[in-house]
Amino acid sequence: MLVLTRKIGESIAIDDDIKIVVVQVKGGHVRLGIEAPRHTKIHREEVYIAIQEQNKLAAESQNPTPLKNVAKSVRSS
Repeated sequence: MLVLTRKIGESIAIDDDIKIVVVQVKGGHVRLGIEAPRHTKIHREEVYIAIQEQNKLAAESQNPTPLKNVAKSVRSS
């Protein structure tokens, strides 16, 4: 892990198109501003983990049997 020290208004560049700026430091909280291309997905870690868990549950709950039945009916037509 890379650990950097930044002051308010200073930034960190990631690759050529992502910039993270320290906006505010107050108590034990740091506010960050993130500039990135629209196609870049940015989530707080707890949200990202929840999305991954939901995607995994959705993938596990799918039953491939109905698809087999559809394929059989298409072949017999």
